[in-house]
Amino acid sequence: MYIDTHTHLFLEEFDSDLAQVIERAEKVGVRSFILPNVDSQKAQKLIELSKLYPQKFFPLMGLHPSSVTENYKEELQIVENYLESYPFFGIGEIGIDLYWDKTFVNEQIIAFRHQIGLARKYHLPIVIHVRNSFSEIFESLESELSEFGNLPKGVFHCFTGNLEQAQKAISLGFYLGIGGVVTFKNSGLDKVLENIPLSHLLLETDSPYLAPTPHRGKRNESAYIPLIANKLAQIYQTNINEIAKKTTQNANALFFNLKI
Repeated sequence: MYIDTHTHLFLEEFDSDLAQVIERAEKVGVRSFILPNVDSQKAQKLIELSKLYPQKFFPLMGLHPSSVTENYKEELQIVENYLESYPFFGIGEIGIDLYWDKTFVNEQIIAFRHQIGLARKYHLPIVIHVRNSFSEIFESLESELSEFGNLPKGVFHCFTGNLEQAQKAISLGFYLGIGGVVTFKNSGLDKVLENIPLSHLLLETDSPYLAPTPHRGKRNESAYIPLIANKLAQIYQTNINEIAKKTTQNANALFFNLKI
């Protein structure tokens, strides 16, 4: 059994064939789908789908860093309103993205730390989006740790950093979310993971984005999780069933507080 710990099945890319996408995923062993929010415009559909598939879809609530603009305070209030009125399994995805635009970098940092506070308040894990921002993310986390004495549990979603960054994230108590990038020929992520125990990894797709080889450049979907697991099996010189077992245990521990 697999858990896709990061997929956006509520986006319009899946409007025409969501039932078939779910069926294909289940045929290859994907049983649960963790759905991180983006912003207020996407939140209602996220919740509606979670109600439609309550045994499969497990929603998160948060404000994506790329959606942080001058109205971020209003967006954060909407996030908290949802948290008070519906059960969620985490805060996400949150973080800092300096790849496309640095206009609101200060606001992104404020929003990130505010949502870490929401994770503490609601006793939920966090899903961290990092793009061209490892130093800012680590500085924010260390400031939170220094000020409050603890950090929520969580995962560095779509981890593509170097070994030092991987070890730093793990030392702060976080998992690494591994997706399609690990299958890319020149990503270098395989060399990093050779030095990281499997006990620190989660499987994810980030669908519809970042499809693994041989589907790179096309729409991603949860049915491709075994392609990622197979690559990890090669890296760790084990079988795909062991990858499925360990990463599912990790996901259960993080999002459902289950120790199996």
